[in-house]
Amino acid sequence: MAVLSSCAAAVTVVVPSPFAAGAGAGAALSRTRRRRTTTTVVRASLGRAAGAAAVAVAATAILAGGALAQEVLLGADGGVLVFEPNDFSVKAGETITFKNNAGYPHNVVFDEDAVPGGVDASKISQEEYLNSPGETFSITLTVPGTYAFYCEPHAGAGMVGKVTVN
Repeated sequence: MAVLSSCAAAVTVVVPSPFAAGAGAGAALSRTRRRRTTTTVVRASLGRAAGAAAVAVAATAILAGGALAQEVLLGADGGVLVFEPNDFSVKAGETITFKNNAGYPHNVVFDEDAVPGGVDASKISQEEYLNSPGETFSITLTVPGTYAFYCEPHAGAGMVGKVTVN
C-alpha cells in the first residue's frame, strides 16, 4: 500500500506551462522542466502499474491454497429449483462453494455411483439442509474425474448437477 501512496504523490506534480517562461534560454528551460515532469509522470504510472501487479500477485498467492474456483447457487432467482451453474469444471484442489440462494431447504448429495473410484460420496456430501439464504457449504475435490450431485428434496424437480475435476 505504501508503494501506491507514494506513486499517487508523484503524480500530483504541477506541469509548468510552456508559455510561462519567455523566449530563448527561458523557453529551453521550460521544455526541460516539462520533459522531466512528463518523465516523472510516466515513471509514476509505471510504478502504479507495478504496484497493482504486486497486489494481484499477492492476492493470487493468498488464494492459491484451496482457491475458490466456483460458486454454485442452490436455487435460481425466481424460485427455480436448479443448481446454477449445473455443469462446470474445476482444477483438482480448487474449492467449490454451494450457496443457498433462495431460502428453500437444500442440500448437496454426491451420487455414490457417479463419483471417481476410491472417493467416498458420503464424506464429500452435505446431507444436512442449508435452510437460509446465504448459507454455504464448501468442498475441495482432489481426485480427477466426474462427480454427479443432487439436492435430495428437489432431485425429482430436476435439481441435479455435475462437476468435472481436471
